[in-house]
Amino acid sequence: MAKKRRKLGEILYKNGLIDKDNLVKALKASQEKKQSIGQTLIELGLVSEDNISKAVAHQFGLEYVNLDRHPVSQSTLKLIPEDIIQKYTVLPMSKENGRLKLIISNPQDLDTLDILRFRLNSEIDPVIASPSKIRAFIDRKMDDVRSSIDATAAELAEEGHTLEEEILRAEAAESDDEGPIIRLVNLLIDEAVRTRVSDIHIEPMADRVRIRYRIDGVCVEQDDIPKHMQASVMTRMKILSGMDISEKRLPQDGRIQREVDGSKIDFRVSALPGYHGESVVLRILKPESINVGIQALGLSEDDHNKFLRIIKRPNGIFLVTGPTGSGKSTTLYSALKELNKPDKKIITAEDPVEYNVTGINQCQVREEIELTFAKILRAMLRQAPNVVLVGEIRDGEVADIAIQAALTGHLVFSTLHTNDAPSAITRLIDMGVKPFLVASSIQAIMAQRLVRTICSGCKVVDEHPDPKLLKLLDIKPDDLKNNKIYKGAGCTKCNNTGYKGRRGIFEILEMNNELRDLAFARSSAGVLRRAALASGMNGLLEDGKLKIFRGITTPEEVARHAQAEA
Repeated sequence: MAKKRRKLGEILYKNGLIDKDNLVKALKASQEKKQSIGQTLIELGLVSEDNISKAVAHQFGLEYVNLDRHPVSQSTLKLIPEDIIQKYTVLPMSKENGRLKLIISNPQDLDTLDILRFRLNSEIDPVIASPSKIRAFIDRKMDDVRSSIDATAAELAEEGHTLEEEILRAEAAESDDEGPIIRLVNLLIDEAVRTRVSDIHIEPMADRVRIRYRIDGVCVEQDDIPKHMQASVMTRMKILSGMDISEKRLPQDGRIQREVDGSKIDFRVSALPGYHGESVVLRILKPESINVGIQALGLSEDDHNKFLRIIKRPNGIFLVTGPTGSGKSTTLYSALKELNKPDKKIITAEDPVEYNVTGINQCQVREEIELTFAKILRAMLRQAPNVVLVGEIRDGEVADIAIQAALTGHLVFSTLHTNDAPSAITRLIDMGVKPFLVASSIQAIMAQRLVRTICSGCKVVDEHPDPKLLKLLDIKPDDLKNNKIYKGAGCTKCNNTGYKGRRGIFEILEMNNELRDLAFARSSAGVLRRAALASGMNGLLEDGKLKIFRGITTPEEVARHAQAEA
């Protein structure tokens, strides 16, 4: 049979810390005030808080610790997150064999102990200390940290490192106050919008959370967030983007709309579980991105004329191909903008809808309710559109419906993931589309890549271009007699990268009788490519070389995306 626990008043009386009359008086007062006997004794000044804590430890058979004599070291404090220390007024003492020795003040608060076991994923061995000494110790330690951090933040502020300063301020702030984390996340997003960033990558590592910005297609390490702030930052991102904050095992997608400097900016957010925690990527969708106009895409004069001629045809399929981030959506939106007139009905099926365009009917794919590309495409054809945009042809079913739409008098725009334009034909046939349908429905295919452009502020002639790069691009000595090659020397405008902004390089394959016959005969991509080049198609490499000689980009950039065949 379990031994009956002695009452607190009895322990104090037996130890000579209170007489019988005062104990009776305190018991009556505690009943009237409906509070614990210990709290009443402290308020009446009959027993000190330290002696009450010692008696509580004796009552529950627990160890008592005097924090004045045995303070917790800075390294020991790191055993548990700072937000738990602050919120629950507890201190770690040690950890051995998966069990955490935790300094608390009230062993009867079983709910809090259960929460701490869950939050810390550890069994807990409570140790008792007086509540005021625990609170005073925490406040004293936090003041020391704040002093150090404020001094560091002041130094950084003088150097203009606003994001680092905000990270440090968030570290110093009270953890149950969400304000600093909110400010940090807001600054992270706003700073990215103002500095030509296309994506924000928040990536948990073993000992830190790495922040990288993608600028002009290249990832640049921006800052590190302390590891203990990872959970708070990720939770804030999920709340902003409408994700389930309790789901950490499965990928999630969300969206944020935020006003920055008077402009409404959309952010597409993706969370992916990883070894060190969830990685979050924000794709910045600026409204002006789709207002660049066809002329600003970077098409050569011949390709520009071809492009306009193709998109103004009454029917057929126009495909844009390239890897993720190659500007396919921008190209297609530019085409839709050119066609977006009151006399034309345009419907899109997208996953997701990246930009809202006035005058166009846009449909969002929602796989969770089985609203797929195929289902939307079938339904939109009953709406009598003139122009249809399918965000991406992912399988044979969508390809078949798109081709049927093209053959029944609709102009269809879509994207496909292939390396070059001729490969799109063989890709569709591999999906199961009949070769004669591919041959008869496709009007043109455009492949594209984005290359960084040389910064105008530091553009200089490259007197000694790398001969290996020139060989890869098939640039011969004779080509350099009449053409100069340029590079960026690096300046403050481009953060010493030598590049600022991006421009497309393109190849447009316009179908003709020969190419249709080859498609019908299931010819390989190589055969199709040679026939397309013979019929006047400028390849990605040729377009890239043209932009090198015009001083728009560098051999290094073009070689990243297109090289001469061996």
